[in-house]
Amino acid sequence: MPGYFPKYLDCQLKIHWTRSDALRASWRSLPCTEASSPGTTVQIVGSKAAKAATPAVAALIAAGVDYELLPYEHRPGENAFGDEAVRALAGSGLVPEQIFKTLLIALDRGADLAVAVIPVPATLSLKAAAAALGRGKATMADPATAERSSGYVVGGISPLGQRKPLPTVIDSSALAWDRILCSAGKRGLQMALAPTDLARLTNAVTASVTAG
Repeated sequence: MPGYFPKYLDCQLKIHWTRSDALRASWRSLPCTEASSPGTTVQIVGSKAAKAATPAVAALIAAGVDYELLPYEHRPGENAFGDEAVRALAGSGLVPEQIFKTLLIALDRGADLAVAVIPVPATLSLKAAAAALGRGKATMADPATAERSSGYVVGGISPLGQRKPLPTVIDSSALAWDRILCSAGKRGLQMALAPTDLARLTNAVTASVTAG
């Protein structure tokens, strides 16, 4: 069912913050368990929570949108980051196509970068992504360039809160879901939010940009 989240992930994470704290407030990992009843609220107040902020989470807080944070264990040495998220989360009522990965691409001759957000199991069509962004050609950005531009490490790149806002395209399949998941700005942390909110906050276009 689109937008379905399993019982043990059905916990609200509340963060008390003031507007001046918006860029510092964040989460502290207090994972829910199957014993948690739906609607359980975890309240995090104070400076300890604020220290753990990612720019993506700060952007969500500042925007005031509805979201959830879903932490999971990232295993050192695991480089298939999207597949790891799918294994950790998809077996609990989510489906792989609901979990999205964030890719950085270089447009035309590589001087300009852009962001493509597609389902983890899918392959990006560079031609379709370039066309959706009004450009003639695209190639994958190298990892060092992606990290330098976004301010995140590979495997934890979020479409939100990047150092420099970039043109963004979200695969149109996202609109089939009430909520999608994507990186919250660090390995082992996903955020769930409405695809329309993600598109609005990133000024993204939506288009079919997967191959096949």
